Amino acid sequence: MANDKKLLRIRALETTQMLDLRHTIAANIFADKRYPYEVLPNIHDFIIEYGNEHLHDSRFEKRGDDIWIAKNAIVADTACINGPCIIDEEAEIRHGAFIRGNAIIGKKAVVGNSTEIKNSILFDGVQVPHYNYVGDSILGFMAHMGAGSITSNVKSDKSLIEIHYGKEKMRTGMKKFGAVVGDYTEIGCNSVLNPGSMVGRDTIVYPLSSVRGYVPNLSIFKTNGKPIVITKQTQK
Repeated sequence: MANDKKLLRIRALETTQMLDLRHTIAANIFADKRYPYEVLPNIHDFIIEYGNEHLHDSRFEKRGDDIWIAKNAIVADTACINGPCIIDEEAEIRHGAFIRGNAIIGKKAVVGNSTEIKNSILFDGVQVPHYNYVGDSILGFMAHMGAGSITSNVKSDKSLIEIHYGKEKMRTGMKKFGAVVGDYTEIGCNSVLNPGSMVGRDTIVYPLSSVRGYVPNLSIFKTNGKPIVITKQTQK
């Protein structure tokens, strides 16, 4: 029985349990990966290959080295965008946004003022509109990060990152890995997703929370001295 429960917990971290791949231009990058974080080292090469092979039509234009931007995307003149990068259709990159490279910004996604994106995939409809840092992370369809919320992507002792689920730990072999945030999930203002956080689909993280490890789908997470996870009553 104990082994069965452990397998279930691991399965909960799989890509198909957290993310709907119909809502990203980068679906193919996940094809041979069991867990979503495994794609992080491949984002750079994927963007260059995908851009050169598929983004030649009238919907996109190439700007500078390895930067593909949809013609109907809204990009402020004051935003800083480094390649390689794909900005998909109807995305909005606002004043003061900083895209450091190795970034895929989904359809109708919003990257706002003083928000920094690095080596990350934002699925369609993601909003990171105010003072956010998203590094070495994946944000699922319609996920939203409140003002000041960030992903912390390196441990203070620089050791390799492990994912905590219950009393178990799953090794990632990575030194840099911020978070995976599932579809429709809300991250409250000024929350920190510590290295290796996996936050499930349709979950709410209260403001000022410090998240570490796995938070299940359909949950409410808040920190009152210690983490409290409450099962939600409804789902989308």
